[in-house]
Amino acid sequence: MGRFLDFFKPVSRFVPEVKQPERKISFNSKLVWTGLALFIFLIMSEIPLYGIVTGPDNPSLFTMRVIFASKHGTLMELGIGPIVTAGMIIQLLAGSGLIEVDFSDPEERGLFTTASKIFSLIMIVIQALLYIVSGQFGVVSFGVSILLFIQLLAAGFIIMMLDELVQKGWGIGSGISLFIVAGITQTIWWDSLSLIGPMADGKRMGAIFAFFEGILGGEPFWNWFLRSGYPDMIGLITTIVVFAVIIYIEGMRIELPVAHSTYRGYRGKMPIKLLYVSNIPVILAFALFSNIQIGAQLVWQRWNSDNSNFWLNLIGKYNMTSQGAQPLGGLGYYISSPGRLQAIVADPIHAMIYLLIVVTFCIIFSKTWIEIGGLGADKVADQLIDSGMQVPGFRRSRRPIENLLNRYIPTITIIGGLLVGLIAAFSEFFGVFGSGMGALLSVSILYQYYQTIVQEQVEDIYPFLRGALKK
Repeated sequence: MGRFLDFFKPVSRFVPEVKQPERKISFNSKLVWTGLALFIFLIMSEIPLYGIVTGPDNPSLFTMRVIFASKHGTLMELGIGPIVTAGMIIQLLAGSGLIEVDFSDPEERGLFTTASKIFSLIMIVIQALLYIVSGQFGVVSFGVSILLFIQLLAAGFIIMMLDELVQKGWGIGSGISLFIVAGITQTIWWDSLSLIGPMADGKRMGAIFAFFEGILGGEPFWNWFLRSGYPDMIGLITTIVVFAVIIYIEGMRIELPVAHSTYRGYRGKMPIKLLYVSNIPVILAFALFSNIQIGAQLVWQRWNSDNSNFWLNLIGKYNMTSQGAQPLGGLGYYISSPGRLQAIVADPIHAMIYLLIVVTFCIIFSKTWIEIGGLGADKVADQLIDSGMQVPGFRRSRRPIENLLNRYIPTITIIGGLLVGLIAAFSEFFGVFGSGMGALLSVSILYQYYQTIVQEQVEDIYPFLRGALKK
C-alpha cells in the first residue's frame, strides 16, 4: 500500500460517508433520490448568503460559473468547483504514479475515497478564503467574513455528500454531472424565455420575447436579432447550431476491428472517438483560468490597487466597478473572455490572444491527460491484451498493437483538443446561452445519462443480465 494513503488511515473513521445500499435499489427509487439531490441543489442555488448585499455578478467569471454550477451571492457561490478541482488533482497524482493505488483492493479504494474527500474539504476552505480575501463580496468586516466562511464551508460539504449519495448507488449517474447539467439548462431556459423586464433597451430579458417585441415595435431588422448586453436571437441560433455540431462530432470515431483470442467466432469493433479525451482538457483549462483570475484579483487588491506596479500589472490590471473588479490588462485580462461581437470589434487583439490561449491549453491538457489518465496507446494495448482481445492481422503482443494505436491516438488527441478549444472560445464570441463549454458538457453528460438509464431499465426488466452489463 502506498505510503501516501497510509497517512489517511487514522482519520478515515472520522470522515463522514454515505453507506452503499445493502440491496438493489429499484429504478424508480433511484429516480426519487436523484430528484431529491437535484431539488436540494436548486434550493441552495436560490438561498442568498447571509450578511452581504448581493450586487451584479462579474461577467468575467461567467464561464467558470457555468462549468462549476456556481451562482453568485448564494450558498452555491463556490458551486462544485472545489470538488472538481480536488478530484482532478488526486486523479492526476494517481494517474502519474505519484500515488500508488490498487483499486482492486477494497481497503485501498476506501482510503482513496477518503483522501478525495479530505482534498475536497481543503479546496473548499482555500477557495472560500480566496473569495473573501480577494473582495468578491466587497469590503466586509471580520465577523461577516467568518459568517461567510462558515456558510460556504457548510454548503460545500452538503454538495460533496449529495454527490456521494448519487454515486454510491442511491441515485443515477454522478451528482456532479447532474448539478452541471441542471445549472446549464437553467441558464439556457432563463436566457431564452425570461419575462423579467423591461431592461435598459425597453425589452424583456428573454431572447425570444425580445425578438417579438422588436418586430412589433417596428425596430430595424438587425435589432430583432442583436442586443447589447442581453440575450438575443443571435445567441439562441448559435446555441442550437453549437449543440448540433457537438452532437455530430460526438458521433465521429475510428473503429478498429478486434477479435477474442479464445472465442474465435467473436468479432467486434473498438471505437476511438474524435473527442478522445472528451471535455477534460477544456475543464482543466478553465479551472486553471478561474484560479488565476482569483489569484490575480487578490494580488491587485492587496498590492496594486492603483495599477502603478509594472511587474504586478503583468499579472493583472483591474478597475473596480459596480459589477466587481473588471480586468483591464495583464494575464488576468487575456485569459478572460472578451465578450460578444461588439466587444471583439472594439478589441480584436484581446479576442485573438484569448482564442490562442484557450486552444493551446486545451491541446496541452489533452496530451497530458492521455498519459496520466491511462488513455495512452501503451495502456490501451495492455487493456486489450489483458481482456483477451486482439487486432486481426497483428500478433497478440503489446508492441505491434501499441504501434497501431499510435497511428491514431496522438493525432486524434491533438485534433480533439483543438476542436473543443475552438468551440469553447468561439461560442463565447457569439453569446451562446450557457457558453460553448456548457454545451460541450451538456451533450457529453446527457449521453452518459441516457446510457446509464437504459442500462438501469434493462437490469430491472432482466435481472439475470445484471452481471454481464457491469463488465
